[in-house]
Amino acid sequence: MSIGRFLAGVGALIKVDQKYLLLQRSDKKDFAAGMWECVTGRVDQGEAFDQAVLREVREELGVEAQIEFIIGTTHFYRGKPDPENELLGVVYACSISDGEGIRLSGEHTQCRWLNVDEAMGILSDSDPTTRWIRRLIQRAERMREMLPQPLLDYYRQVGFSLD
Repeated sequence: MSIGRFLAGVGALIKVDQKYLLLQRSDKKDFAAGMWECVTGRVDQGEAFDQAVLREVREELGVEAQIEFIIGTTHFYRGKPDPENELLGVVYACSISDGEGIRLSGEHTQCRWLNVDEAMGILSDSDPTTRWIRRLIQRAERMREMLPQPLLDYYRQVGFSLD
């Protein structure tokens, strides 16, 4: 396989008081318009993944976030499986201090704070555009059960970038 170019992306799955923040993509979006997601975005040139996810939360919600841990990585195509649509990403579990203080950007039409059961109720496992966020929530819940508090405290203190 040849070495090529691809997009880098980030996601922030935000949880406050046992509820996850789900955002409905604007109908004007070029990919997955109207679908539910977490905060997502691209990494800018010269930017680290953790810097990008914090910037995306500020841009999309108007608030500062705290990264809790890395949930996982992703590889997909934004549309047709062409090299210019290929994206690699890192998704973080995040928290914010005030769930009431968010201000949606034009990228989303609405938001909902949902517990796990409510989120599973609106996210279809058979639809690829919502399956990924459903699995993301399930994985985050399992990881929250397993990750030891000293490790979470360490992540909060030093972050994730090795630079």
